[in-house]
Amino acid sequence: MHIVIMGCGRVGSTLAHILEDKGHSVAIIDQNSEAFRRLRGGFKGRRVIGMGFDRDVLVEAQIEKASAFVAVSSGDNSNIISARVARETFGVENVVARIYDSRRAEVYQRLGIPTVATVRWTAEQMLRRLLPDGALPLWRDPTGDVKLAEVQTDVAWIGARVADMERAAPGCRVAFLNRMGEAVVPTGDTVVQDGDVVHVMARAADMDQITEALAKRVREED
Repeated sequence: MHIVIMGCGRVGSTLAHILEDKGHSVAIIDQNSEAFRRLRGGFKGRRVIGMGFDRDVLVEAQIEKASAFVAVSSGDNSNIISARVARETFGVENVVARIYDSRRAEVYQRLGIPTVATVRWTAEQMLRRLLPDGALPLWRDPTGDVKLAEVQTDVAWIGARVADMERAAPGCRVAFLNRMGEAVVPTGDTVVQDGDVVHVMARAADMDQITEALAKRVREED
């Protein structure tokens, strides 16, 4: 994957290093060239000076071949505008924007831009959304046998019933959906909507299998 990061602060530089170590190509944008001093000497990615919502700057960062875009500059407005340009102008589907004012989160979610708040999240949670490769555990019972976790789901589940998801992932119970910032406790007939974040309860031993089943929907007719 090629990933474009706007903002070379502590989170942005940390993401850049981790992503590069994972074998991905990275371009990082910052309006201050001094910010690139946070990057290690052996960093091989592109360093682009400018604003992340400037189209020419994004093109220089090779946004046209990017699989993901993350905005972690120090400005909420710059982050959300950049994320929208990346998605709406260049067609990057996987975008994440950091915000400082958590009260704006619901507004940004309505625009279809996933956000993370700096008070609650760190570079690991940003990576979780950029490179969905498992469940994000939120709670575990004292014995460690049962987990509540946020899972990444295939877009093909949109329009399906919760019961269909549970049937495809034996041992899984959909505990709740985060829908536009509100928690929805579903029934089996609840239909999954675009933008829903799915949280499941299951035995820890089954979580990997459940995550795999929900990450790629296999239809019965397939």
